[in-house]
Amino acid sequence: MKKAVITGCTGQDGSYLVEFLLDEGYEVHGFRRRSSSFSTDRLVNVYRDQHDSDARFFLHYADLSDGGALANLIHDIQPEEVYNLGAQSHVKVSFEGPEYTADIVAVGVLKLLEAIRRSGVRCRFYQASSSEMFGNTPPPQSEGTIFHPRSPYACAKLFGHNITINYRESYGMHASSGILFNHESPRRGETFVTRKITRAVARIKYGLQSKLYLGNLDAKRDWGYAPDYIRAMWLMLQQDQPDDYVVGTGEAHSVREFLELAFEHADLDWREHVEIDPRFFRPAEVDFLLADAEKARKVLGWEPTVTFRELVQIMTDAGIDDVKRRINGGIEALGYTKTAVPWRAG
Repeated sequence: MKKAVITGCTGQDGSYLVEFLLDEGYEVHGFRRRSSSFSTDRLVNVYRDQHDSDARFFLHYADLSDGGALANLIHDIQPEEVYNLGAQSHVKVSFEGPEYTADIVAVGVLKLLEAIRRSGVRCRFYQASSSEMFGNTPPPQSEGTIFHPRSPYACAKLFGHNITINYRESYGMHASSGILFNHESPRRGETFVTRKITRAVARIKYGLQSKLYLGNLDAKRDWGYAPDYIRAMWLMLQQDQPDDYVVGTGEAHSVREFLELAFEHADLDWREHVEIDPRFFRPAEVDFLLADAEKARKVLGWEPTVTFRELVQIMTDAGIDDVKRRINGGIEALGYTKTAVPWRAG
C-alpha cells in the first residue's frame, strides 16, 4: 500500500486529493496547522477513527514554518509521495500580510524539500505552483512563458516553483510542479470571488442578503473544476521523469460572465444586487490568464471534464442547497438578522 503525505489537507484541493488517493488504495497522511477551532469540515466524508483497524487516513499537526517537525514526520511516515498544497492562498490577503505569505508560501516549500532531503526518504514530490506567477504576461501562458508576478502571493509561489526545480536538478529529486490555473468547487473558501458570488446568489434568492459587493469585474481567468485538477497532480507523480506542467481548460471568462451565469441560473438579475467596492481592487491587477495546457494533454493524457457553465451551475446549486438546509434547520428562529447570519458553509 502506497503512502502519501498532503500538506494543506483541510483545504479545497487537499480534501479532494485525500478522497482521490483513498479511492486509489493509498494510506494518506494529512498535515494541518494547529487551530483552536475545527478546520476539518471538508474531510467529514473520509475521516475514520484512527483506532479503527482499517483506517487509512491519518491527521498530523505540522506547520510549513517548522522544518524540524516536517523532517521528523517525513522520516516516521516514509511516504512514497508528498503533495505540497499548504499555503496562504488568498492573493488580496497577501498584500496585507506579505511577510507571513512569503514565510509559508515560499520558504515553507524550501523547508519541506529540505526535510525530505535530510530525512533520506526517496519519495516523489508535487509542488502546487500557480498561474498567478504569470501576472500580466500576455496570454496564452504555457510552461515556457516568462513569469511576471504581480502580488506577494505570486512572488512567493514563484520562489517555491524555482526552488522545486533547483532541488530536482541539484539532488536528483523526483520533484514536479503543477502550474494550476483557477480551479473552483463548492468547497472553495468563501472569500474567493467565485464562492463569494454563488453564496450571495443563494442568500439573495432566499431573502437573507440584498447586496453583493465586488471589485474588478473585467478580470479574465481560466476557470476549471477542482476535482479535475487533482487528477492532474496525481498523474504528474506517476511519470518516470519529473517535470512542470500547466493545467487549465484553455478557455477564459471574466468575473462578470461568472456573475451573470450564477444569477441567471437562480432566476435573478445581478444588476439589481451587485455594487462595486474599490476596496476589493488589488494594488496591482492581473488582467488575463489563459492556459496553454497542451503538454499536460499530450504527456499526462489529462483533459478537463466540466465546462465553465457547468461549473457555475454546480457551485450555484450547492450554495442554494446549503441555504435550504440551514433554513429548514431553523437558523432564522435563532433571531439573526438577514444581513448578518453567522454560519459557515459545510
